[in-house]
Amino acid sequence: SQKDYKNTSVTKSLSLLKVVIRWAYKRGYHNNNQFEAFKPKMKTTQKKVIFLTKTELEQIENAKLPETKLYLYRIRDVFLFQCYTGLRYSDVANLKRCDVHDDYIEITTIKTCDSLRIDLNKHSKAILDKYKMFEFPNGKALPVISNQRSNEYIHLLCKEAKIDEQVRQTYYKGNDRIDVVRPKYELVGSHTGRRTFICNALAMGIPPQVIMKWTGHS
Repeated sequence: SQKDYKNTSVTKSLSLLKVVIRWAYKRGYHNNNQFEAFKPKMKTTQKKVIFLTKTELEQIENAKLPETKLYLYRIRDVFLFQCYTGLRYSDVANLKRCDVHDDYIEITTIKTCDSLRIDLNKHSKAILDKYKMFEFPNGKALPVISNQRSNEYIHLLCKEAKIDEQVRQTYYKGNDRIDVVRPKYELVGSHTGRRTFICNALAMGIPPQVIMKWTGHS
């Protein structure tokens, strides 16, 4: 109540705390295992998966952006590259020219250390070709900025592209149910690109096993 946490945040914090207490218990730093029986039931709802449809991707691609906001052009390219490859922000930020081949990219992911080979389609290939003549620090392939700033600009980009469908989100604080309705552009971030790739690939009929091979999901 002091932190004003949602139930999902409380559950996650408890889970992390148990990891530490369990680690200490196994090493003999304490001998109280009553924490294992502490399993409070908290109301939660399944988190809504926010992704972009094929139509919404086209809206972003074709959006006429203001000349006063030229930074949105680069953000659009990097975000669309995520939507067409399924890469996490950290992996796009770490993508180097040497990882790019004629028809595919080959990377070792930052988060899970998986070695992935991802085929390039005409959209992702066109974005890479667009920046071939530019020099970026450390041999990077794309103009990636900080994740926080990137998310701010993605909101603006989607707003300009009129990705403004109203989305209701439901969550609980204690026993109180809270419903919030927000425009979709406020809910889109860099990780939406990965979800968009997966959802649209499934909709196209690509077997889950193939998608998992591309994304590194187990």
